Amino acid sequence: MRVRLDKSADAIYLDLTGKTIDSSEEVAEGVILDYDEDGLLVGIEVLDASKRSGDKDRKLFDSIGLELQSA
Repeated sequence: MRVRLDKSADAIYLDLTGKTIDSSEEVAEGVILDYDEDGLLVGIEVLDASKRSGDKDRKLFDSIGLELQSA
């Protein structure tokens, strides 16, 4: 699993498999599930991540030791 953080977009993407995305479905406002060609879940995107976590100062983004990447 790979986690991508986009600080400027305030988004988190969990790449579960590294497979190519065939389709996507927004299951709740700002929560998108990505599926491969077989309909298996391959990724999860959460928009407005700092707001959803209650981390309005974005301390979560600053504290995680992962490289921030553009979406």
